[in-house]
Amino acid sequence: MPAALPGDFYQFEELLSESELQVLMRVREFLHAKVIPVANDCWAKAEFPTHLIPGYADLGIPGLSGGPEPPASSLLTGFIAMEMAHADPSMATFFGVHAGLAMGSIAACGSPEQRQRWLPAMGRMEQIGAFALTEPSGGSDVSTGMLTTASRDGDVWVLNGAKRWIGNGTFADLVVVWAKDVADGHVKGFVVRKGTPGFTATRIENKIALRTVQNADIVLDGCRVDEADRLANATSFRDTAGILRRTRSGVAWQAVGVMLAAYEIALDYAKGREQFGRPIAGFQLVQDLLVRMLGNATASLGMVVRLAQLQDTGRYRDEHSALAKAYCTTRMREVVGWARELLAGNGIVLDYTIGRFVADAEALYSYEGTREVNTLIVGRAVTGLNAFV
Repeated sequence: MPAALPGDFYQFEELLSESELQVLMRVREFLHAKVIPVANDCWAKAEFPTHLIPGYADLGIPGLSGGPEPPASSLLTGFIAMEMAHADPSMATFFGVHAGLAMGSIAACGSPEQRQRWLPAMGRMEQIGAFALTEPSGGSDVSTGMLTTASRDGDVWVLNGAKRWIGNGTFADLVVVWAKDVADGHVKGFVVRKGTPGFTATRIENKIALRTVQNADIVLDGCRVDEADRLANATSFRDTAGILRRTRSGVAWQAVGVMLAAYEIALDYAKGREQFGRPIAGFQLVQDLLVRMLGNATASLGMVVRLAQLQDTGRYRDEHSALAKAYCTTRMREVVGWARELLAGNGIVLDYTIGRFVADAEALYSYEGTREVNTLIVGRAVTGLNAFV
């Protein structure tokens, strides 16, 4: 069985049941054997390792939170998200988009027939999903400023507009597209199949973060979708927001995974790097950096563990995930910066890996709601006053 992560200083992993721990260990073994060895190369080439998808499928985890089977505990799914980001934030994002956003949308907003039609194959990863919400001119204000439209024409909906930053968008078999119904002004969800006429996905080039993720610009030009492929229970943006509330907590877990990886890289480097005749781990200022990293990671892990407990007991609210996302990603930025600082010049070359985490942290900091927007969600909850423009 793989060893516990060195950064789990308070041994939160022990809160998992024996059966849950076995699942996590299976994931950890796969990531260490298959994903970590190719992560830097895939990131450098901006190529997605499609050959790894069957391995993810064999783990039996895609449907744990959004599939047809009874859901796993939020604690287990959180630890899995953390573990994936600890190995490679790009692959954690790929999996989160597929299993969390796409499958989660269908599980929460689809009819029983739609769930049965799509989720089993997605759970086996025979069909990969994507989630198309963000637009070229709309991110934080997409709830009110969505420009993508849906017009009903008999038993068909006609979608027109554009989406941006759509993870998995270049190769997904099923894309959950959110569009505003021109008849009633409400946002609705549609499952668009790969190859549908009027649907075009173009890979976004020249990224400096999550380079392995195949983000797409999507154009919808008279894209016709059957009424049967409209998510039956997605009738307003409130339903969309419900999906984001659940997946936002996953980003907080991912941020913890990045912190633990950065801490481990820095710790291993400090033990092996010698200056002035001894390992730099023996110098006070280096130990100070390491302890600050560990403190951030431990505090953040404690926060997301409690968040998972609130989810599993039905006491979970928007402001809970908003605070976790804002806090953990901010602490993550500090940790990767300190780790890069500790590695000095070696921290800016991919050979030592930390540079990949520094870059990828910037994407995690921004997606699923910026720090500012999540701060206002929490601020509204604690003051009772709305400070949104």
